[in-house]
Amino acid sequence: LTNVYVLVKKPFDPYPFIDDPHKQTILGSLFNFLFEPDSLQKLVKLPDGDQISLEISTPSGWKPSDRTVFFVHGLCGSHKSPYIVRMTKWLQTLGMRAIRYNMRGCGSGKGLAKHAGHSGRSYDVFECLKVLKVEHPDSPIVLIGFSLGGNIVLKLAGELGSIGHHFLEKVIAVSPPVELYSSIQLLGEPSNAIYERYFYRLLRADAYYRHKKFKDLPPIRLPKNLKLYEFDQLYTAPICGFASAIDYYNKCSSSHVVGDISIPCNILLAEDDPIISPLSLDAFDLPANVHVYKTKKGGHMGYLGRSEGRSGFYWLDSLIIDWIQEVS
Repeated sequence: LTNVYVLVKKPFDPYPFIDDPHKQTILGSLFNFLFEPDSLQKLVKLPDGDQISLEISTPSGWKPSDRTVFFVHGLCGSHKSPYIVRMTKWLQTLGMRAIRYNMRGCGSGKGLAKHAGHSGRSYDVFECLKVLKVEHPDSPIVLIGFSLGGNIVLKLAGELGSIGHHFLEKVIAVSPPVELYSSIQLLGEPSNAIYERYFYRLLRADAYYRHKKFKDLPPIRLPKNLKLYEFDQLYTAPICGFASAIDYYNKCSSSHVVGDISIPCNILLAEDDPIISPLSLDAFDLPANVHVYKTKKGGHMGYLGRSEGRSGFYWLDSLIIDWIQEVS
């Protein structure tokens, strides 16, 4: 067992005019000059009656024994999130099928889920993986999660434990909030107010939309300005069956099960991430197959800087492609 951080083979070198963590975070999430790739929508019905929407992009010449990369977006994201769109485009040129997962009610799944999504719904991802494995049992699947999606994929891989290799070839998590309470605390700091206001505005709108669409849900009243902790205490925890916000964070944090992951796993953290503690996994003993990489800079899923070859401006994309191909 080890909790020693591993150096990235291609060190991250941010562009000097955007080496500030907030610039990295904001610019990395906003800019996308690519058209959305062609995809076919696939709906997966969950046991509680909700449906998950997958957007599947299959390159010409892909065979059922070729690799599939399954992406899980971050909080308030969707299959249209810039980082997932970019990666899907790159994978098309490499002959890999890309599946862009939408959390409940997100993206092309809007209006298809009565139950609220939350930070620990790893079971939803597993239901989709089971369907995909029935359809194409010989296609190796690399599972990749970004930010909140990173927590979910790590949680699933840990929960699967020794049977993980039956479903997954590898799991990758970028900037995952593996300790949810510490991330909520960081988001609540004044320097991060821009992120907290953004997330709460979207979460509040989503809650109102869902309660309006599904008439059997009770009416709600949420103040226009709430801290995310207050939102989780007032809304997320009770509606999702948790005793409190703290109970929700404790039960849904992947840090408790990362040590049970049995398949190859790469985790990327930045020391200057404004909303994820770079120390979040320091106290945990991890198996040798779980590699935690830590960079000095990068912000929260920014990583805009020089990279060798394929992706130019996006160092992160180049690194992820390398990690995917390492399992060849």
